[in-house]
Amino acid sequence: MTFRKVRVLIIDDSASVRQALTAILSADPGIEVIAAAADPFAAARYIQAEVPDVITLDVEMPRMDGVTFLRRLMAQCPTPVVMCSSLVEEGSETLLQALEAGAVDVFLKPRVGVADHLVEAHAQICEIVKGAAQARLGARRPARTASPQARLTADAVLPPPTGRAMSRTTEMVVCIGASTGGTEALREVLTALPANAPGIVVVQHMPENFTRAFARRLNDLCEVDVKEAEDGDTVMRGHVLIAPGGLRHTMVERQGARYVVAVREGPLVSRHRPSVDVLFRSAARNAGANAVGIIMTGMGDDGARGLLEMRQAGARTFAQDEATSVVFGMPREAIARGAAERVVSLGAIARDLLHATAR
Repeated sequence: MTFRKVRVLIIDDSASVRQALTAILSADPGIEVIAAAADPFAAARYIQAEVPDVITLDVEMPRMDGVTFLRRLMAQCPTPVVMCSSLVEEGSETLLQALEAGAVDVFLKPRVGVADHLVEAHAQICEIVKGAAQARLGARRPARTASPQARLTADAVLPPPTGRAMSRTTEMVVCIGASTGGTEALREVLTALPANAPGIVVVQHMPENFTRAFARRLNDLCEVDVKEAEDGDTVMRGHVLIAPGGLRHTMVERQGARYVVAVREGPLVSRHRPSVDVLFRSAARNAGANAVGIIMTGMGDDGARGLLEMRQAGARTFAQDEATSVVFGMPREAIARGAAERVVSLGAIARDLLHATAR
């Protein structure tokens, strides 16, 4: 059986970035770069001739910025779009606007000439593009193709759980993992929670610097307090901690009768840092039946093993259903492993979370 390659249109005003992205994406046997355009006007001509499966779109360009083009594209020809940015702190708000306008995901521009970055960027960028190709924007959903890169598991950061964790405490910790499509899905879940909701730790696959702006945006919208997690932060009622993106893993640890987060350096796990598997394993080891695990929309299988470990340690576990997932990859893998106690719609996650943590 043959699979059609994911056809990609690159839009970026930098010739060096267009060249680097073309090289990275073309090296993947499951991806074909059909064109690279310097601005949205040139891109529009390519789209008239052939609608791509995925568009990578620069944020700041002359003649028309990326968000304006995105909004016009979604109104006229909805297509999975991944925003590409240098992502300095002040640009993060613009990227959040792009996600709200319909972009599927975000990645950092490859730093040309930085060999170590390009090795990691290759796997991450290709996976993001393939995930975007499966986004539920319509009937077109190109087949998923296997990625050849070897992957580390949570064993690279934490040893496996050694049985059921310690006895229950008065408070519980909720761990949520999401990827492609997760920013808007998390907004729906967290804005539905009351101010006294249980403490929550979130891993959403994001580049570095992006999570701080994401947390600020959520904090403005939610009754709960939302912030980017820092090493040593207490997991407490009415607070949501968003794992910082890009460079470190976020884990749950127990200190007496309370839980805190540890933000530590480590290798990519399941091709991600932070990794949902690492967060979930830490909850299985240190919280056990005091925890709730929720896996949401996303490409790949990060979190599936960890959610199973949480369930085996006595935690309540849930997976988002296919109908409401932008990409039904991570939840599907968790369900297939028997990791999810229940499969629930996006609109029911907040309610079920509160029910599962009621004491």
